[in-house]
Amino acid sequence: MRIKMLKYLAVLTISMAAGSALAADAIAQLNQFVAATRSAEGEFEQTVMARSGRKPQQASGRFAFARPGKFRWEYELPYQQLLVGDGERLWSWDRDLNQVTVRPIGDALGSTPAAILFGQGDLQQDFVMVDGGVADGLAWVDARPRKTDSSFEWMRIGLDDGRLRRMELRDNFGQTTMIVFTRLQPNPAVDANRFRFVPPAGADVIGER
Repeated sequence: MRIKMLKYLAVLTISMAAGSALAADAIAQLNQFVAATRSAEGEFEQTVMARSGRKPQQASGRFAFARPGKFRWEYELPYQQLLVGDGERLWSWDRDLNQVTVRPIGDALGSTPAAILFGQGDLQQDFVMVDGGVADGLAWVDARPRKTDSSFEWMRIGLDDGRLRRMELRDNFGQTTMIVFTRLQPNPAVDANRFRFVPPAGADVIGER
């Protein structure tokens, strides 16, 4: 019995040490991801939960990005919507309404979750980051925007071996969004045309081109 207990304690100690090392390394993993991943593409699954507790809204789609500021975020289900950043402007196209909204990319990113994926990579300037522990097999970073006029309160970033796996964030309306990244391929050869957008014929364009 004593030998079994000693083996149990040894395994528990090793597991706790490994978990502590993983947690302590979370910020380093995030910095590694930002520094090493100059472009990426993959798929995502998104769940949005309201403070009121109503039924969560789910969506899925594909994405691609190339730093700095170029990205394509395409919702496929349950409805089609496309966001394209060309390095200077952010284009948002609602296919059903055939309506396009355009604004400067700097205003669109700022201290937002998108800056983690698409921005310049100077995270310390825009976010206060602390280790968030280990959960679901991921090392988590808790981040809060330094700017008081940010559109969200906090964000959690889950990583595994230097790769982005999940993001969770709460906006100023108490709404929580969870994004799971699947089939994320780092540094592929991404066609530059994917980051260009021309408003469709007849589309209602709102904002400055």
